[in-house]
This record gives sequence, C-alpha cells and structure tokens, in this order.
Amino acid sequence: MENKEMQLIINNVFSAIEKLIPSYMENPEDKNISNGNLAVCIIDENENVYGKMFGTNKPSLRNLYRIAWTKASQVWLTGVKTGEYERMVFTKEVDENANGILAPDLIGWEGGQPLVTKNGKKLSVGFSGFRGTTDLEIMVKALALADQD
Repeated sequence: MENKEMQLIINNVFSAIEKLIPSYMENPEDKNISNGNLAVCIIDENENVYGKMFGTNKPSLRNLYRIAWTKASQVWLTGVKTGEYERMVFTKEVDENANGILAPDLIGWEGGQPLVTKNGKKLSVGFSGFRGTTDLEIMVKALALADQD
C-alpha cells in the first residue's frame, strides 16, 4: 500500500509541474535556458527512482535528465541541497569523499534538494531546465500542490 501512496504523490507532482511550467516560461531568463525542455528525478527513501521529462528535444531532454539524476542522487547520498553541499566540501566542513562523491563529481548547481511529504516520507529531488533557484522553487510548489489532503 505504501508504494501505491508514493506513486500517487509522485504522479501528482509530475502533473503539478506540468501545470506550473507555463508561468515559469514567461520569464525569459528561465525560458532561454532550455526552451521548455525540462527534467525531474525523484528518489524516495526506499531507493525507488521516478523520472519525468517535459519537452520535445530528445538530445536536450537526455542531458537534462542526466543532470536532474545527478542532482537527486547527490542529495540522496548527502541529504543536503546541491550547491550547499559543495560549499561544505570546499570550506572543509565535510571531507571531500565523506559521502562517496569526489570533488570533480560534485554537481555544483542548485536544483537538487531534500523534500519531505506530509506523511513524513523523504524525497531526494533533482530538477533541471530552469535557473537553479527556479528549479528549487518549482519542486517545492509542485510537492505542496501534489501532497494536499
């Protein structure tokens, strides 16, 4: 039953993202990054991986999903937002290989973050296709919309 509940939340997140995309595409700074080609990767606390791509440019989508997966998997390993984790490594708050990621393999871009559903389930999320701050924002909004009672 738990997996069906998570699958419903994830499907609702994907639907919410699709509804949010047009408003974000109105901002030229976001639109010009990937021309509406976007990707999301979500890893739940049971190591199930969910993904969705939005757009029509297959080569671009392939690359964006690779980035989204890299962001999500870094969060899954570290429990820390991308960008923030790199700061921690480079300021020596965390040893470079403390979580199995060598410095050259750090993603470095914002857009990966840990999120928690209303029922307390942890998600490691990566989004790619807009500016990093927008990548973070759209996932928070999509989860809030998807995870309503």
